[in-house]
Parts: sequence; structure tokens; C-alpha cells
Amino acid sequence: MFSHILVPLDGSDLAECVLPHVNIMSDAMGARVTLFHSLERPHQTAGLYPVSPLDWHMLRAEARLYLDRIAEKLRETLSEVNCVLVEGSAAESVIEYAHGNDVDFMILSSHGRSGLSGWNISSVVQKIILRSYTSMLIVRAYGADNVTGYNRIMVALDCSSRAETAVSMGVMLAGAQNAELLLAHVLRAPEMPRRLPPSSEDIKLSEQLIERNQAVAEDYLRQLTAQLASENVVPATRLTVGRNVAATLENLVKNEEIELVILSAHGYEGDTNWPYGSVAVSFIASGSTPLLVMQDIPFRRAARTRAEKAAGENAGH
Repeated sequence: MFSHILVPLDGSDLAECVLPHVNIMSDAMGARVTLFHSLERPHQTAGLYPVSPLDWHMLRAEARLYLDRIAEKLRETLSEVNCVLVEGSAAESVIEYAHGNDVDFMILSSHGRSGLSGWNISSVVQKIILRSYTSMLIVRAYGADNVTGYNRIMVALDCSSRAETAVSMGVMLAGAQNAELLLAHVLRAPEMPRRLPPSSEDIKLSEQLIERNQAVAEDYLRQLTAQLASENVVPATRLTVGRNVAATLENLVKNEEIELVILSAHGYEGDTNWPYGSVAVSFIASGSTPLLVMQDIPFRRAARTRAEKAAGENAGH
């Protein structure tokens, strides 16, 4: 599935909440792991002296020891764990390394050295998520326990082939973890712009459209489960209707006690000018469960934002 997992760490306990997930993912995929730490130089400001060469050397030595300590622990169960220490801005360094070293999967903690906040992800993690164009697992630092595996995994679908790219990951992890696999699809209730309450004709039209979409979705899920049954996988399915797809899925996550959510970065409405579709963005920004996002746009094909062009940056960086 993936061959090279990048694990950014910043020396904090919060960032280390990803380590149990690193064991699970690397073992399931048979992938090598790179532990990554970026050493940022303090900004020189009025009244403050820059870091002395000796102090900087000590900081580098401490960071190297930190990575080596964690790597040694992971090597008790994983075959290939490497360490990379660089100097530079955290987010930019992670993105640059990922793009230049065949990284195809990343495991990120939602928060790190800056501590927990009211935001669902830290600013550094947000930058990495938006600009890396890499499949990734986002672990919620505020709810992280000593995870030993996943018992219930949910894959979100919308009948599109793009969303279906998440199924193979769900099947692999469910098999490796002996976990229950749930395939979920939410039908969006039709939008009918109006200034007055809906008429009987409006209601009838809406019901007809929901009925039609439900029949198509049920047939899709039947075909998909039959296909997986031939591979000795027997997933459960859930088909519901809601006006807000992400909110309905999140409620399903809570009701079904899901421990890992897997979805594609884009569905049938996906636009390659955006790194993520609306459902993926909602789960990143508001979800409460570990989230695995399958990115289907390589960074070399990613559209550059106006900010990137204005800053004169290279494509994809």
C-alpha cells in the first residue's frame, strides 16, 4: 500500500502520541519509518542575543539523542526505522523532505510543543496538511490513549471511484487488526432554494429524489460488499440521509464507537484545485477520532495558490 512513512516529531509528549499508531501502520503496510525533527533557530529580536555556536551544537546533540531514543524503542517491533534531523522552519522542512524523499504516507499529531488549544489542529500541522499532498493519518493529541490496535474502522463513501480509494486501506487494516469494518454512505438531502415553506409538490419531488438516490446507493453498497466477500472480507454497511454529510458521519462515528475513520481527500465532486473536498476538510477541522485521509492528487499536479505564486515558491512547495 505505502512504502515510506514520515513521522514528524518536535520533542513534546503530545507529538509522541502518534507512536502507537506508527507501530500499527508500519507493521500492517510493511513500510519503513523515518522519524523527522526540524531544529528551528530562534528569531533574533531587539534586546535578545542569537544562539551561540556552542549552545546550537548542544541543541543539535540533544535533538539527535531524542530521535535515537525513540527509534531504538520502535526498532523493538519494526524492522526499518531511520532518523532525520534538519535545520529550518518546521512545516516547510517537513513538506520539503516529504516531496524530495519518496514519502507516500505521513503520521501527524494534531498538536505538539505549542500545547493543546481550542483549535482542532495546530497551525504547523494545518500547514503540513494543506501543502504536503500526501496521504496521512492525523492523531488527535487531546484524546490519545495508549492505543494497541483498532477494533472498529469506518470508511466513508459516496458511490464515486475516487472515494472508493479508501476501501483498500480499510480492508488491509481491518484484516491486519482483526477489526470490524463499516462502510458508510450519507445521502445529502436535496437543496430546494425557496422563500416560502415547501409546497406539497416540493416535498414530493424531494422524496422522489431521495428514493432514487437511496436505491442507487443500496445497489452500490451491495455490489461492493459482494466484491469484498470474494476476498473473504465481510463489512457492515450504513446508509443514512442528512443535510450535512460530515455532521451525519461524525454522529455515526460516535454512535458506532468507531476508532479510526478512513476517507478519500475527494469524492465525486472533488476539484483538483483544492487539496481536500468539503467532507475531508470538515473531518480535519472538527473530527474527534483518528483520521486517515487518502490523498489522490500528487503534489506535482497540485494547483498553486495565489499566495504561492506571489511568494515566488516552486510548484508543490
